[in-house]
Amino acid sequence: MLRELHQELGIPDNYGRDGLKPAFDEATDLVEVGPNMVGRMQSLTVATAAAWQDMLRAASTDGVTLMIVSGFRSVAYQAGLIRNKLDAGQSLSDILAVNAAPGFSEHHSGRAIDVATPGSRPLTEEFEQTAAFAWLNRNASRFGFSMSYPRENPQGFIYEPWHWAKSSN
Repeated sequence: MLRELHQELGIPDNYGRDGLKPAFDEATDLVEVGPNMVGRMQSLTVATAAAWQDMLRAASTDGVTLMIVSGFRSVAYQAGLIRNKLDAGQSLSDILAVNAAPGFSEHHSGRAIDVATPGSRPLTEEFEQTAAFAWLNRNASRFGFSMSYPRENPQGFIYEPWHWAKSSN
């Protein structure tokens, strides 16, 4: 199924074979953690959801607001994101610098969260200028989270200061 999906989207057969972009299985044991900024319910693995809730409370206690933009994504949802961008005229190479191919998104694991905060446009580098980003840098590791895609990351994705993932549950 994944191979056919990649062919449909025009993703090269060798995508991920360099070992730099790991494949992720879809998580199956998910719990809802609330809606994102546009009202779409988000889910995470049980352990990640608990750590996220603990981190939200700690940040709030410190006067920092963290919001979830995106949590778990199915392979089908990831394919839809790429399909929509292709339909909008974006090049596949530009898309794959920002979005992993279906089967390779850390969001499939249910352990990845795209984070936003009020006053900063979501999913942009300006997030690194916020109190929320500074707080995450100081505190996220206490809850098992780390930034997945720092500048010049070996996976070859753009710098994503908003993308944080919990270590294996």
